[in-house]
Amino acid sequence: MVFGSDHRAGARPYKPPVDACRLQEKDQWVCRRLLQRQLHDGAALRISALTLRLGLFRHDAPPEQAALQSCLDELQNELHAVLEELRDVAGKLYPPLLDQAGLGPALWEVADRMGRPVVIVESGERFGAAAEGAAYFAVAECLASLPAGARAVEVVVRRETDELMLSIFGVDARHVHLVDDRARPLGGTVDVVDGNRASAGTITARIPCE
Repeated sequence: MVFGSDHRAGARPYKPPVDACRLQEKDQWVCRRLLQRQLHDGAALRISALTLRLGLFRHDAPPEQAALQSCLDELQNELHAVLEELRDVAGKLYPPLLDQAGLGPALWEVADRMGRPVVIVESGERFGAAAEGAAYFAVAECLASLPAGARAVEVVVRRETDELMLSIFGVDARHVHLVDDRARPLGGTVDVVDGNRASAGTITARIPCE
């Protein structure tokens, strides 16, 4: 006997309503933002404070105790490494700059970190954790897919009624799935226009927002 299976005539798998799936996806983005805040404002700050205290202790330690100085240096380096790993995890959950300042500054930051040429047009408006998270990671993944030496990509973010409108110009239209995978779970739609060359396509997403 196989537990968890139903052999009754006419039985079919349960599929939750579409609206329930969208609400669950939205809640997951809010949860990701909360976890990022806990890492950023909790563990990361405590490690930063501990690193500072170690630095002060090292400064006051007798210089002739070379072994102690070396041990403190090693501890500080390890704490710095742990802090960077925590920040990396927090950024992959939900970038702190996105939470604090919105899409524009967060997209500028990720493009600069990747060394990708980009033009961003946005008004500074906020759209809610879920829509902003989906749009951010969609753009970041499109930028990561660009070949070396690619031309500048233009990203336009604006509101149309209750939707975040995200347009990405100058990308390979074959990468539309990168945007669709982020937008569709929230009830969004995605359109794509092929360009006259691989890097001249346009991807436009409409994502329900707050």
